Amino acid sequence: MVRAPGLTAALAALALAGPAKAAAPRVMSLDSCADQFVLALSPRDAIVGLSARADDRDSYLRAAAAGLPVRRATTEAVLAVRPDIVVRYWGGDARLEQTLERRGVRVVRIGEATDFEGVRTNVRAVSAALGRPARGEALVARMDARLAEARGAWKGAPALYLTPSGFTTGPGSLVDAMMRAAGMTNLATGSTWKPIPLERLVMHPPRAFVLGFFDAFAVAMQRWGPGRHAALKRRLPGRTAASLPATILGCPAWFAADGAQALARARRP
Repeated sequence: MVRAPGLTAALAALALAGPAKAAAPRVMSLDSCADQFVLALSPRDAIVGLSARADDRDSYLRAAAAGLPVRRATTEAVLAVRPDIVVRYWGGDARLEQTLERRGVRVVRIGEATDFEGVRTNVRAVSAALGRPARGEALVARMDARLAEARGAWKGAPALYLTPSGFTTGPGSLVDAMMRAAGMTNLATGSTWKPIPLERLVMHPPRAFVLGFFDAFAVAMQRWGPGRHAALKRRLPGRTAASLPATILGCPAWFAADGAQALARARRP
């Protein structure tokens, strides 16, 4: 058989090119935290669904979510868009996860990290599942650069974390890891979240507060709490090291290092 010169050249070029690059897996996220990982790690055209909170004001990458489809975390909604991978932190429930896996959909879980090593594990696990390990390593490097900038800034000075609801947390939490990364000594003891008596905060306030969720989004969600009491508010000026926004809290992701960086910059002139 005689081939036309043009066809022969085309076939030769295909042979030299090797196998075609595999398409990125179709991916969907089930909650706000999972949205951040998917938006940062997946090619945009491979994202078949985000959670309904992807563009809320506490979504770190809400600008990147614009124009992407939003789906409910139900079996019917997920299966309808035929994802290869579903990423979840808390979205959906155990039955949904089991159903998806029986249908051949891989579910990638974001772990409850309490330190930055746990965050590294999360980023690498999701990026590997999505076939984007290099992108994951870039996020880890970004995080580590911020941690290096923050290291030791407060030189062991004591501080207390406080939310509008009057809760704090000690060792064994990602907030504590942020504070330690900036060189702070956390005044809270115990690894669980617990309330602090308002009287103690007013009568014996610490030298430094680290506030969390006091930004505009949290105001809309919670208009009153011990942390907003007038007597305490009078003691916060001059004692607030930094007020960390909702966008970097509540998700064990690489941008938790932004909190450590903010604390460090508040200490240095």
